[in-house]
Amino acid sequence: MSEPEPLQAITRYLQKQHVLSVCGGSPVWCANCFYVFDAENVAFWLMTEEKTRHGSQFVRDPQVAGTINGQPKSVMLIKGVQYTGQVSLLTGAAEEKARRAYIKRFPVAAAASAPLWEIAVSELKMVDNALGFGKKLSWRRE
Repeated sequence: MSEPEPLQAITRYLQKQHVLSVCGGSPVWCANCFYVFDAENVAFWLMTEEKTRHGSQFVRDPQVAGTINGQPKSVMLIKGVQYTGQVSLLTGAAEEKARRAYIKRFPVAAAASAPLWEIAVSELKMVDNALGFGKKLSWRRE
């Protein structure tokens, strides 16, 4: 069996998940958010108000990091992703595209007016013990 191309393997995993942690600011604060992964641009789209603690920190300091992971009981099934990136508020056509995708994935969001944000990912690192204990796949934006 050939080795999976890192970004393709990471993308498959990210498209199956739906909650990420996002951490940033000073003092550092973390939040969990529902997300849609934009594979074409290697970015996460999430919805949150600017008045939330993490939303107001996004405005002050757009550098963020976080994780996406499941909760397997077996160590051999552990899979998870760590990421870093820059977060920004979406506007115009980009916001409309992201909102359509977000509502398609999370229909309850159609009733929400909260803004959408994009985390432009600069680095992804995935641990996938199903490929071998401690196996890591990495991707970096050039």
